[in-house]
Amino acid sequence: MFDILMYLFENYVHSEMEVVVDHDELTDELTRAGFHQQEINKALAWLERLADLQDSQQTPYLNAAPQATFRAFTAGEMARLDSPSRGFLMYLEQIGVLDFTTREMVLDRVMELDTQSFALEDLKWVVLMVLFNVPGREDAYSQMEGLIFEEPEGFMH
Repeated sequence: MFDILMYLFENYVHSEMEVVVDHDELTDELTRAGFHQQEINKALAWLERLADLQDSQQTPYLNAAPQATFRAFTAGEMARLDSPSRGFLMYLEQIGVLDFTTREMVLDRVMELDTQSFALEDLKWVVLMVLFNVPGREDAYSQMEGLIFEEPEGFMH
């Protein structure tokens, strides 16, 4: 499923191609690309749920006012996100890439992924997909893109 999400993101969003909105046409294209029907359905459902997260009636945590609080991860979140991934989420909040709302959206989407393994690199792509879908977060998206694609300059100590 995550492979399909990455395929769609890289081929449509990142290449700035016109997005195919017809569900059947998109399914046909993914099938031709070699993906299995069941995985395609899961990936498209995941994307639809991502879009639904902007409907605050269905996601009450998005209605909450941002507060300076500490986020305790659930046991399921701890099992899915390793220590470097949880630390990266905190880092993104500290530098302003994520706020309360977008952090919760990222966690929601991570927990809905149907995958056995999940690593920090996968988390970075989920963050990018979430930020791309949230209006008004273009600067955060650009900053996240820079964190993924830019090579560090100079010597690392």
